[in-house]
Amino acid sequence: MALRVTFVAAARSSSLLAERFEDDRPLDQAGWDEVLRAGPELAPLAAAELRYCSIAPRSRATGEALGYTPLVQLALRDCDMGRWRGLTLGEAMAREPSEVDAWLADPAASPHGGESLLAFVSRVGGWLDTRPVGDGGRIVAVAEPSVIRAALVYALKAPPSTYWNIDVRPLSAVTVTGLAGRWTLRVEGGPTQVSRT
Repeated sequence: MALRVTFVAAARSSSLLAERFEDDRPLDQAGWDEVLRAGPELAPLAAAELRYCSIAPRSRATGEALGYTPLVQLALRDCDMGRWRGLTLGEAMAREPSEVDAWLADPAASPHGGESLLAFVSRVGGWLDTRPVGDGGRIVAVAEPSVIRAALVYALKAPPSTYWNIDVRPLSAVTVTGLAGRWTLRVEGGPTQVSRT
């Protein structure tokens, strides 16, 4: 039986222009307002047999506010950014421009002392591949946009550079269906599906 895993991006905790690596700030007022507006559309996902969230405060708060009562999954945490944790990309670039360039160019690089992009994608993919097949096989997971981008790169077996070309907005949802190692991106609202196995 195939699984249906719907990822929901956590509501925001700051202006998108001030996104920080491993941002552990709680939801701001704009984030709470967004959850209230999106609630009616996203609340039906609470019917999933398994409901998860990342350890990030905004992911947990988003899942709770949507009525998911999610279980925290450490594997769904944001990429370990080492000494860049809490910085914006611009701040990291101002401090260590050549290291940031290396990190952006090489998915195996971890000049910040944390996790490489390849390791991050592999960790999130490992979580996806080890989900149990429940009675109906429906799962919802609330996570940071970066985690959802990593899951999509893994599911589609896309080149790591694809990670930088995926835009995941707060409270957006995307579904992958399949089983370990064989995932299909499901675009809701129409017959279009993209598959790569």
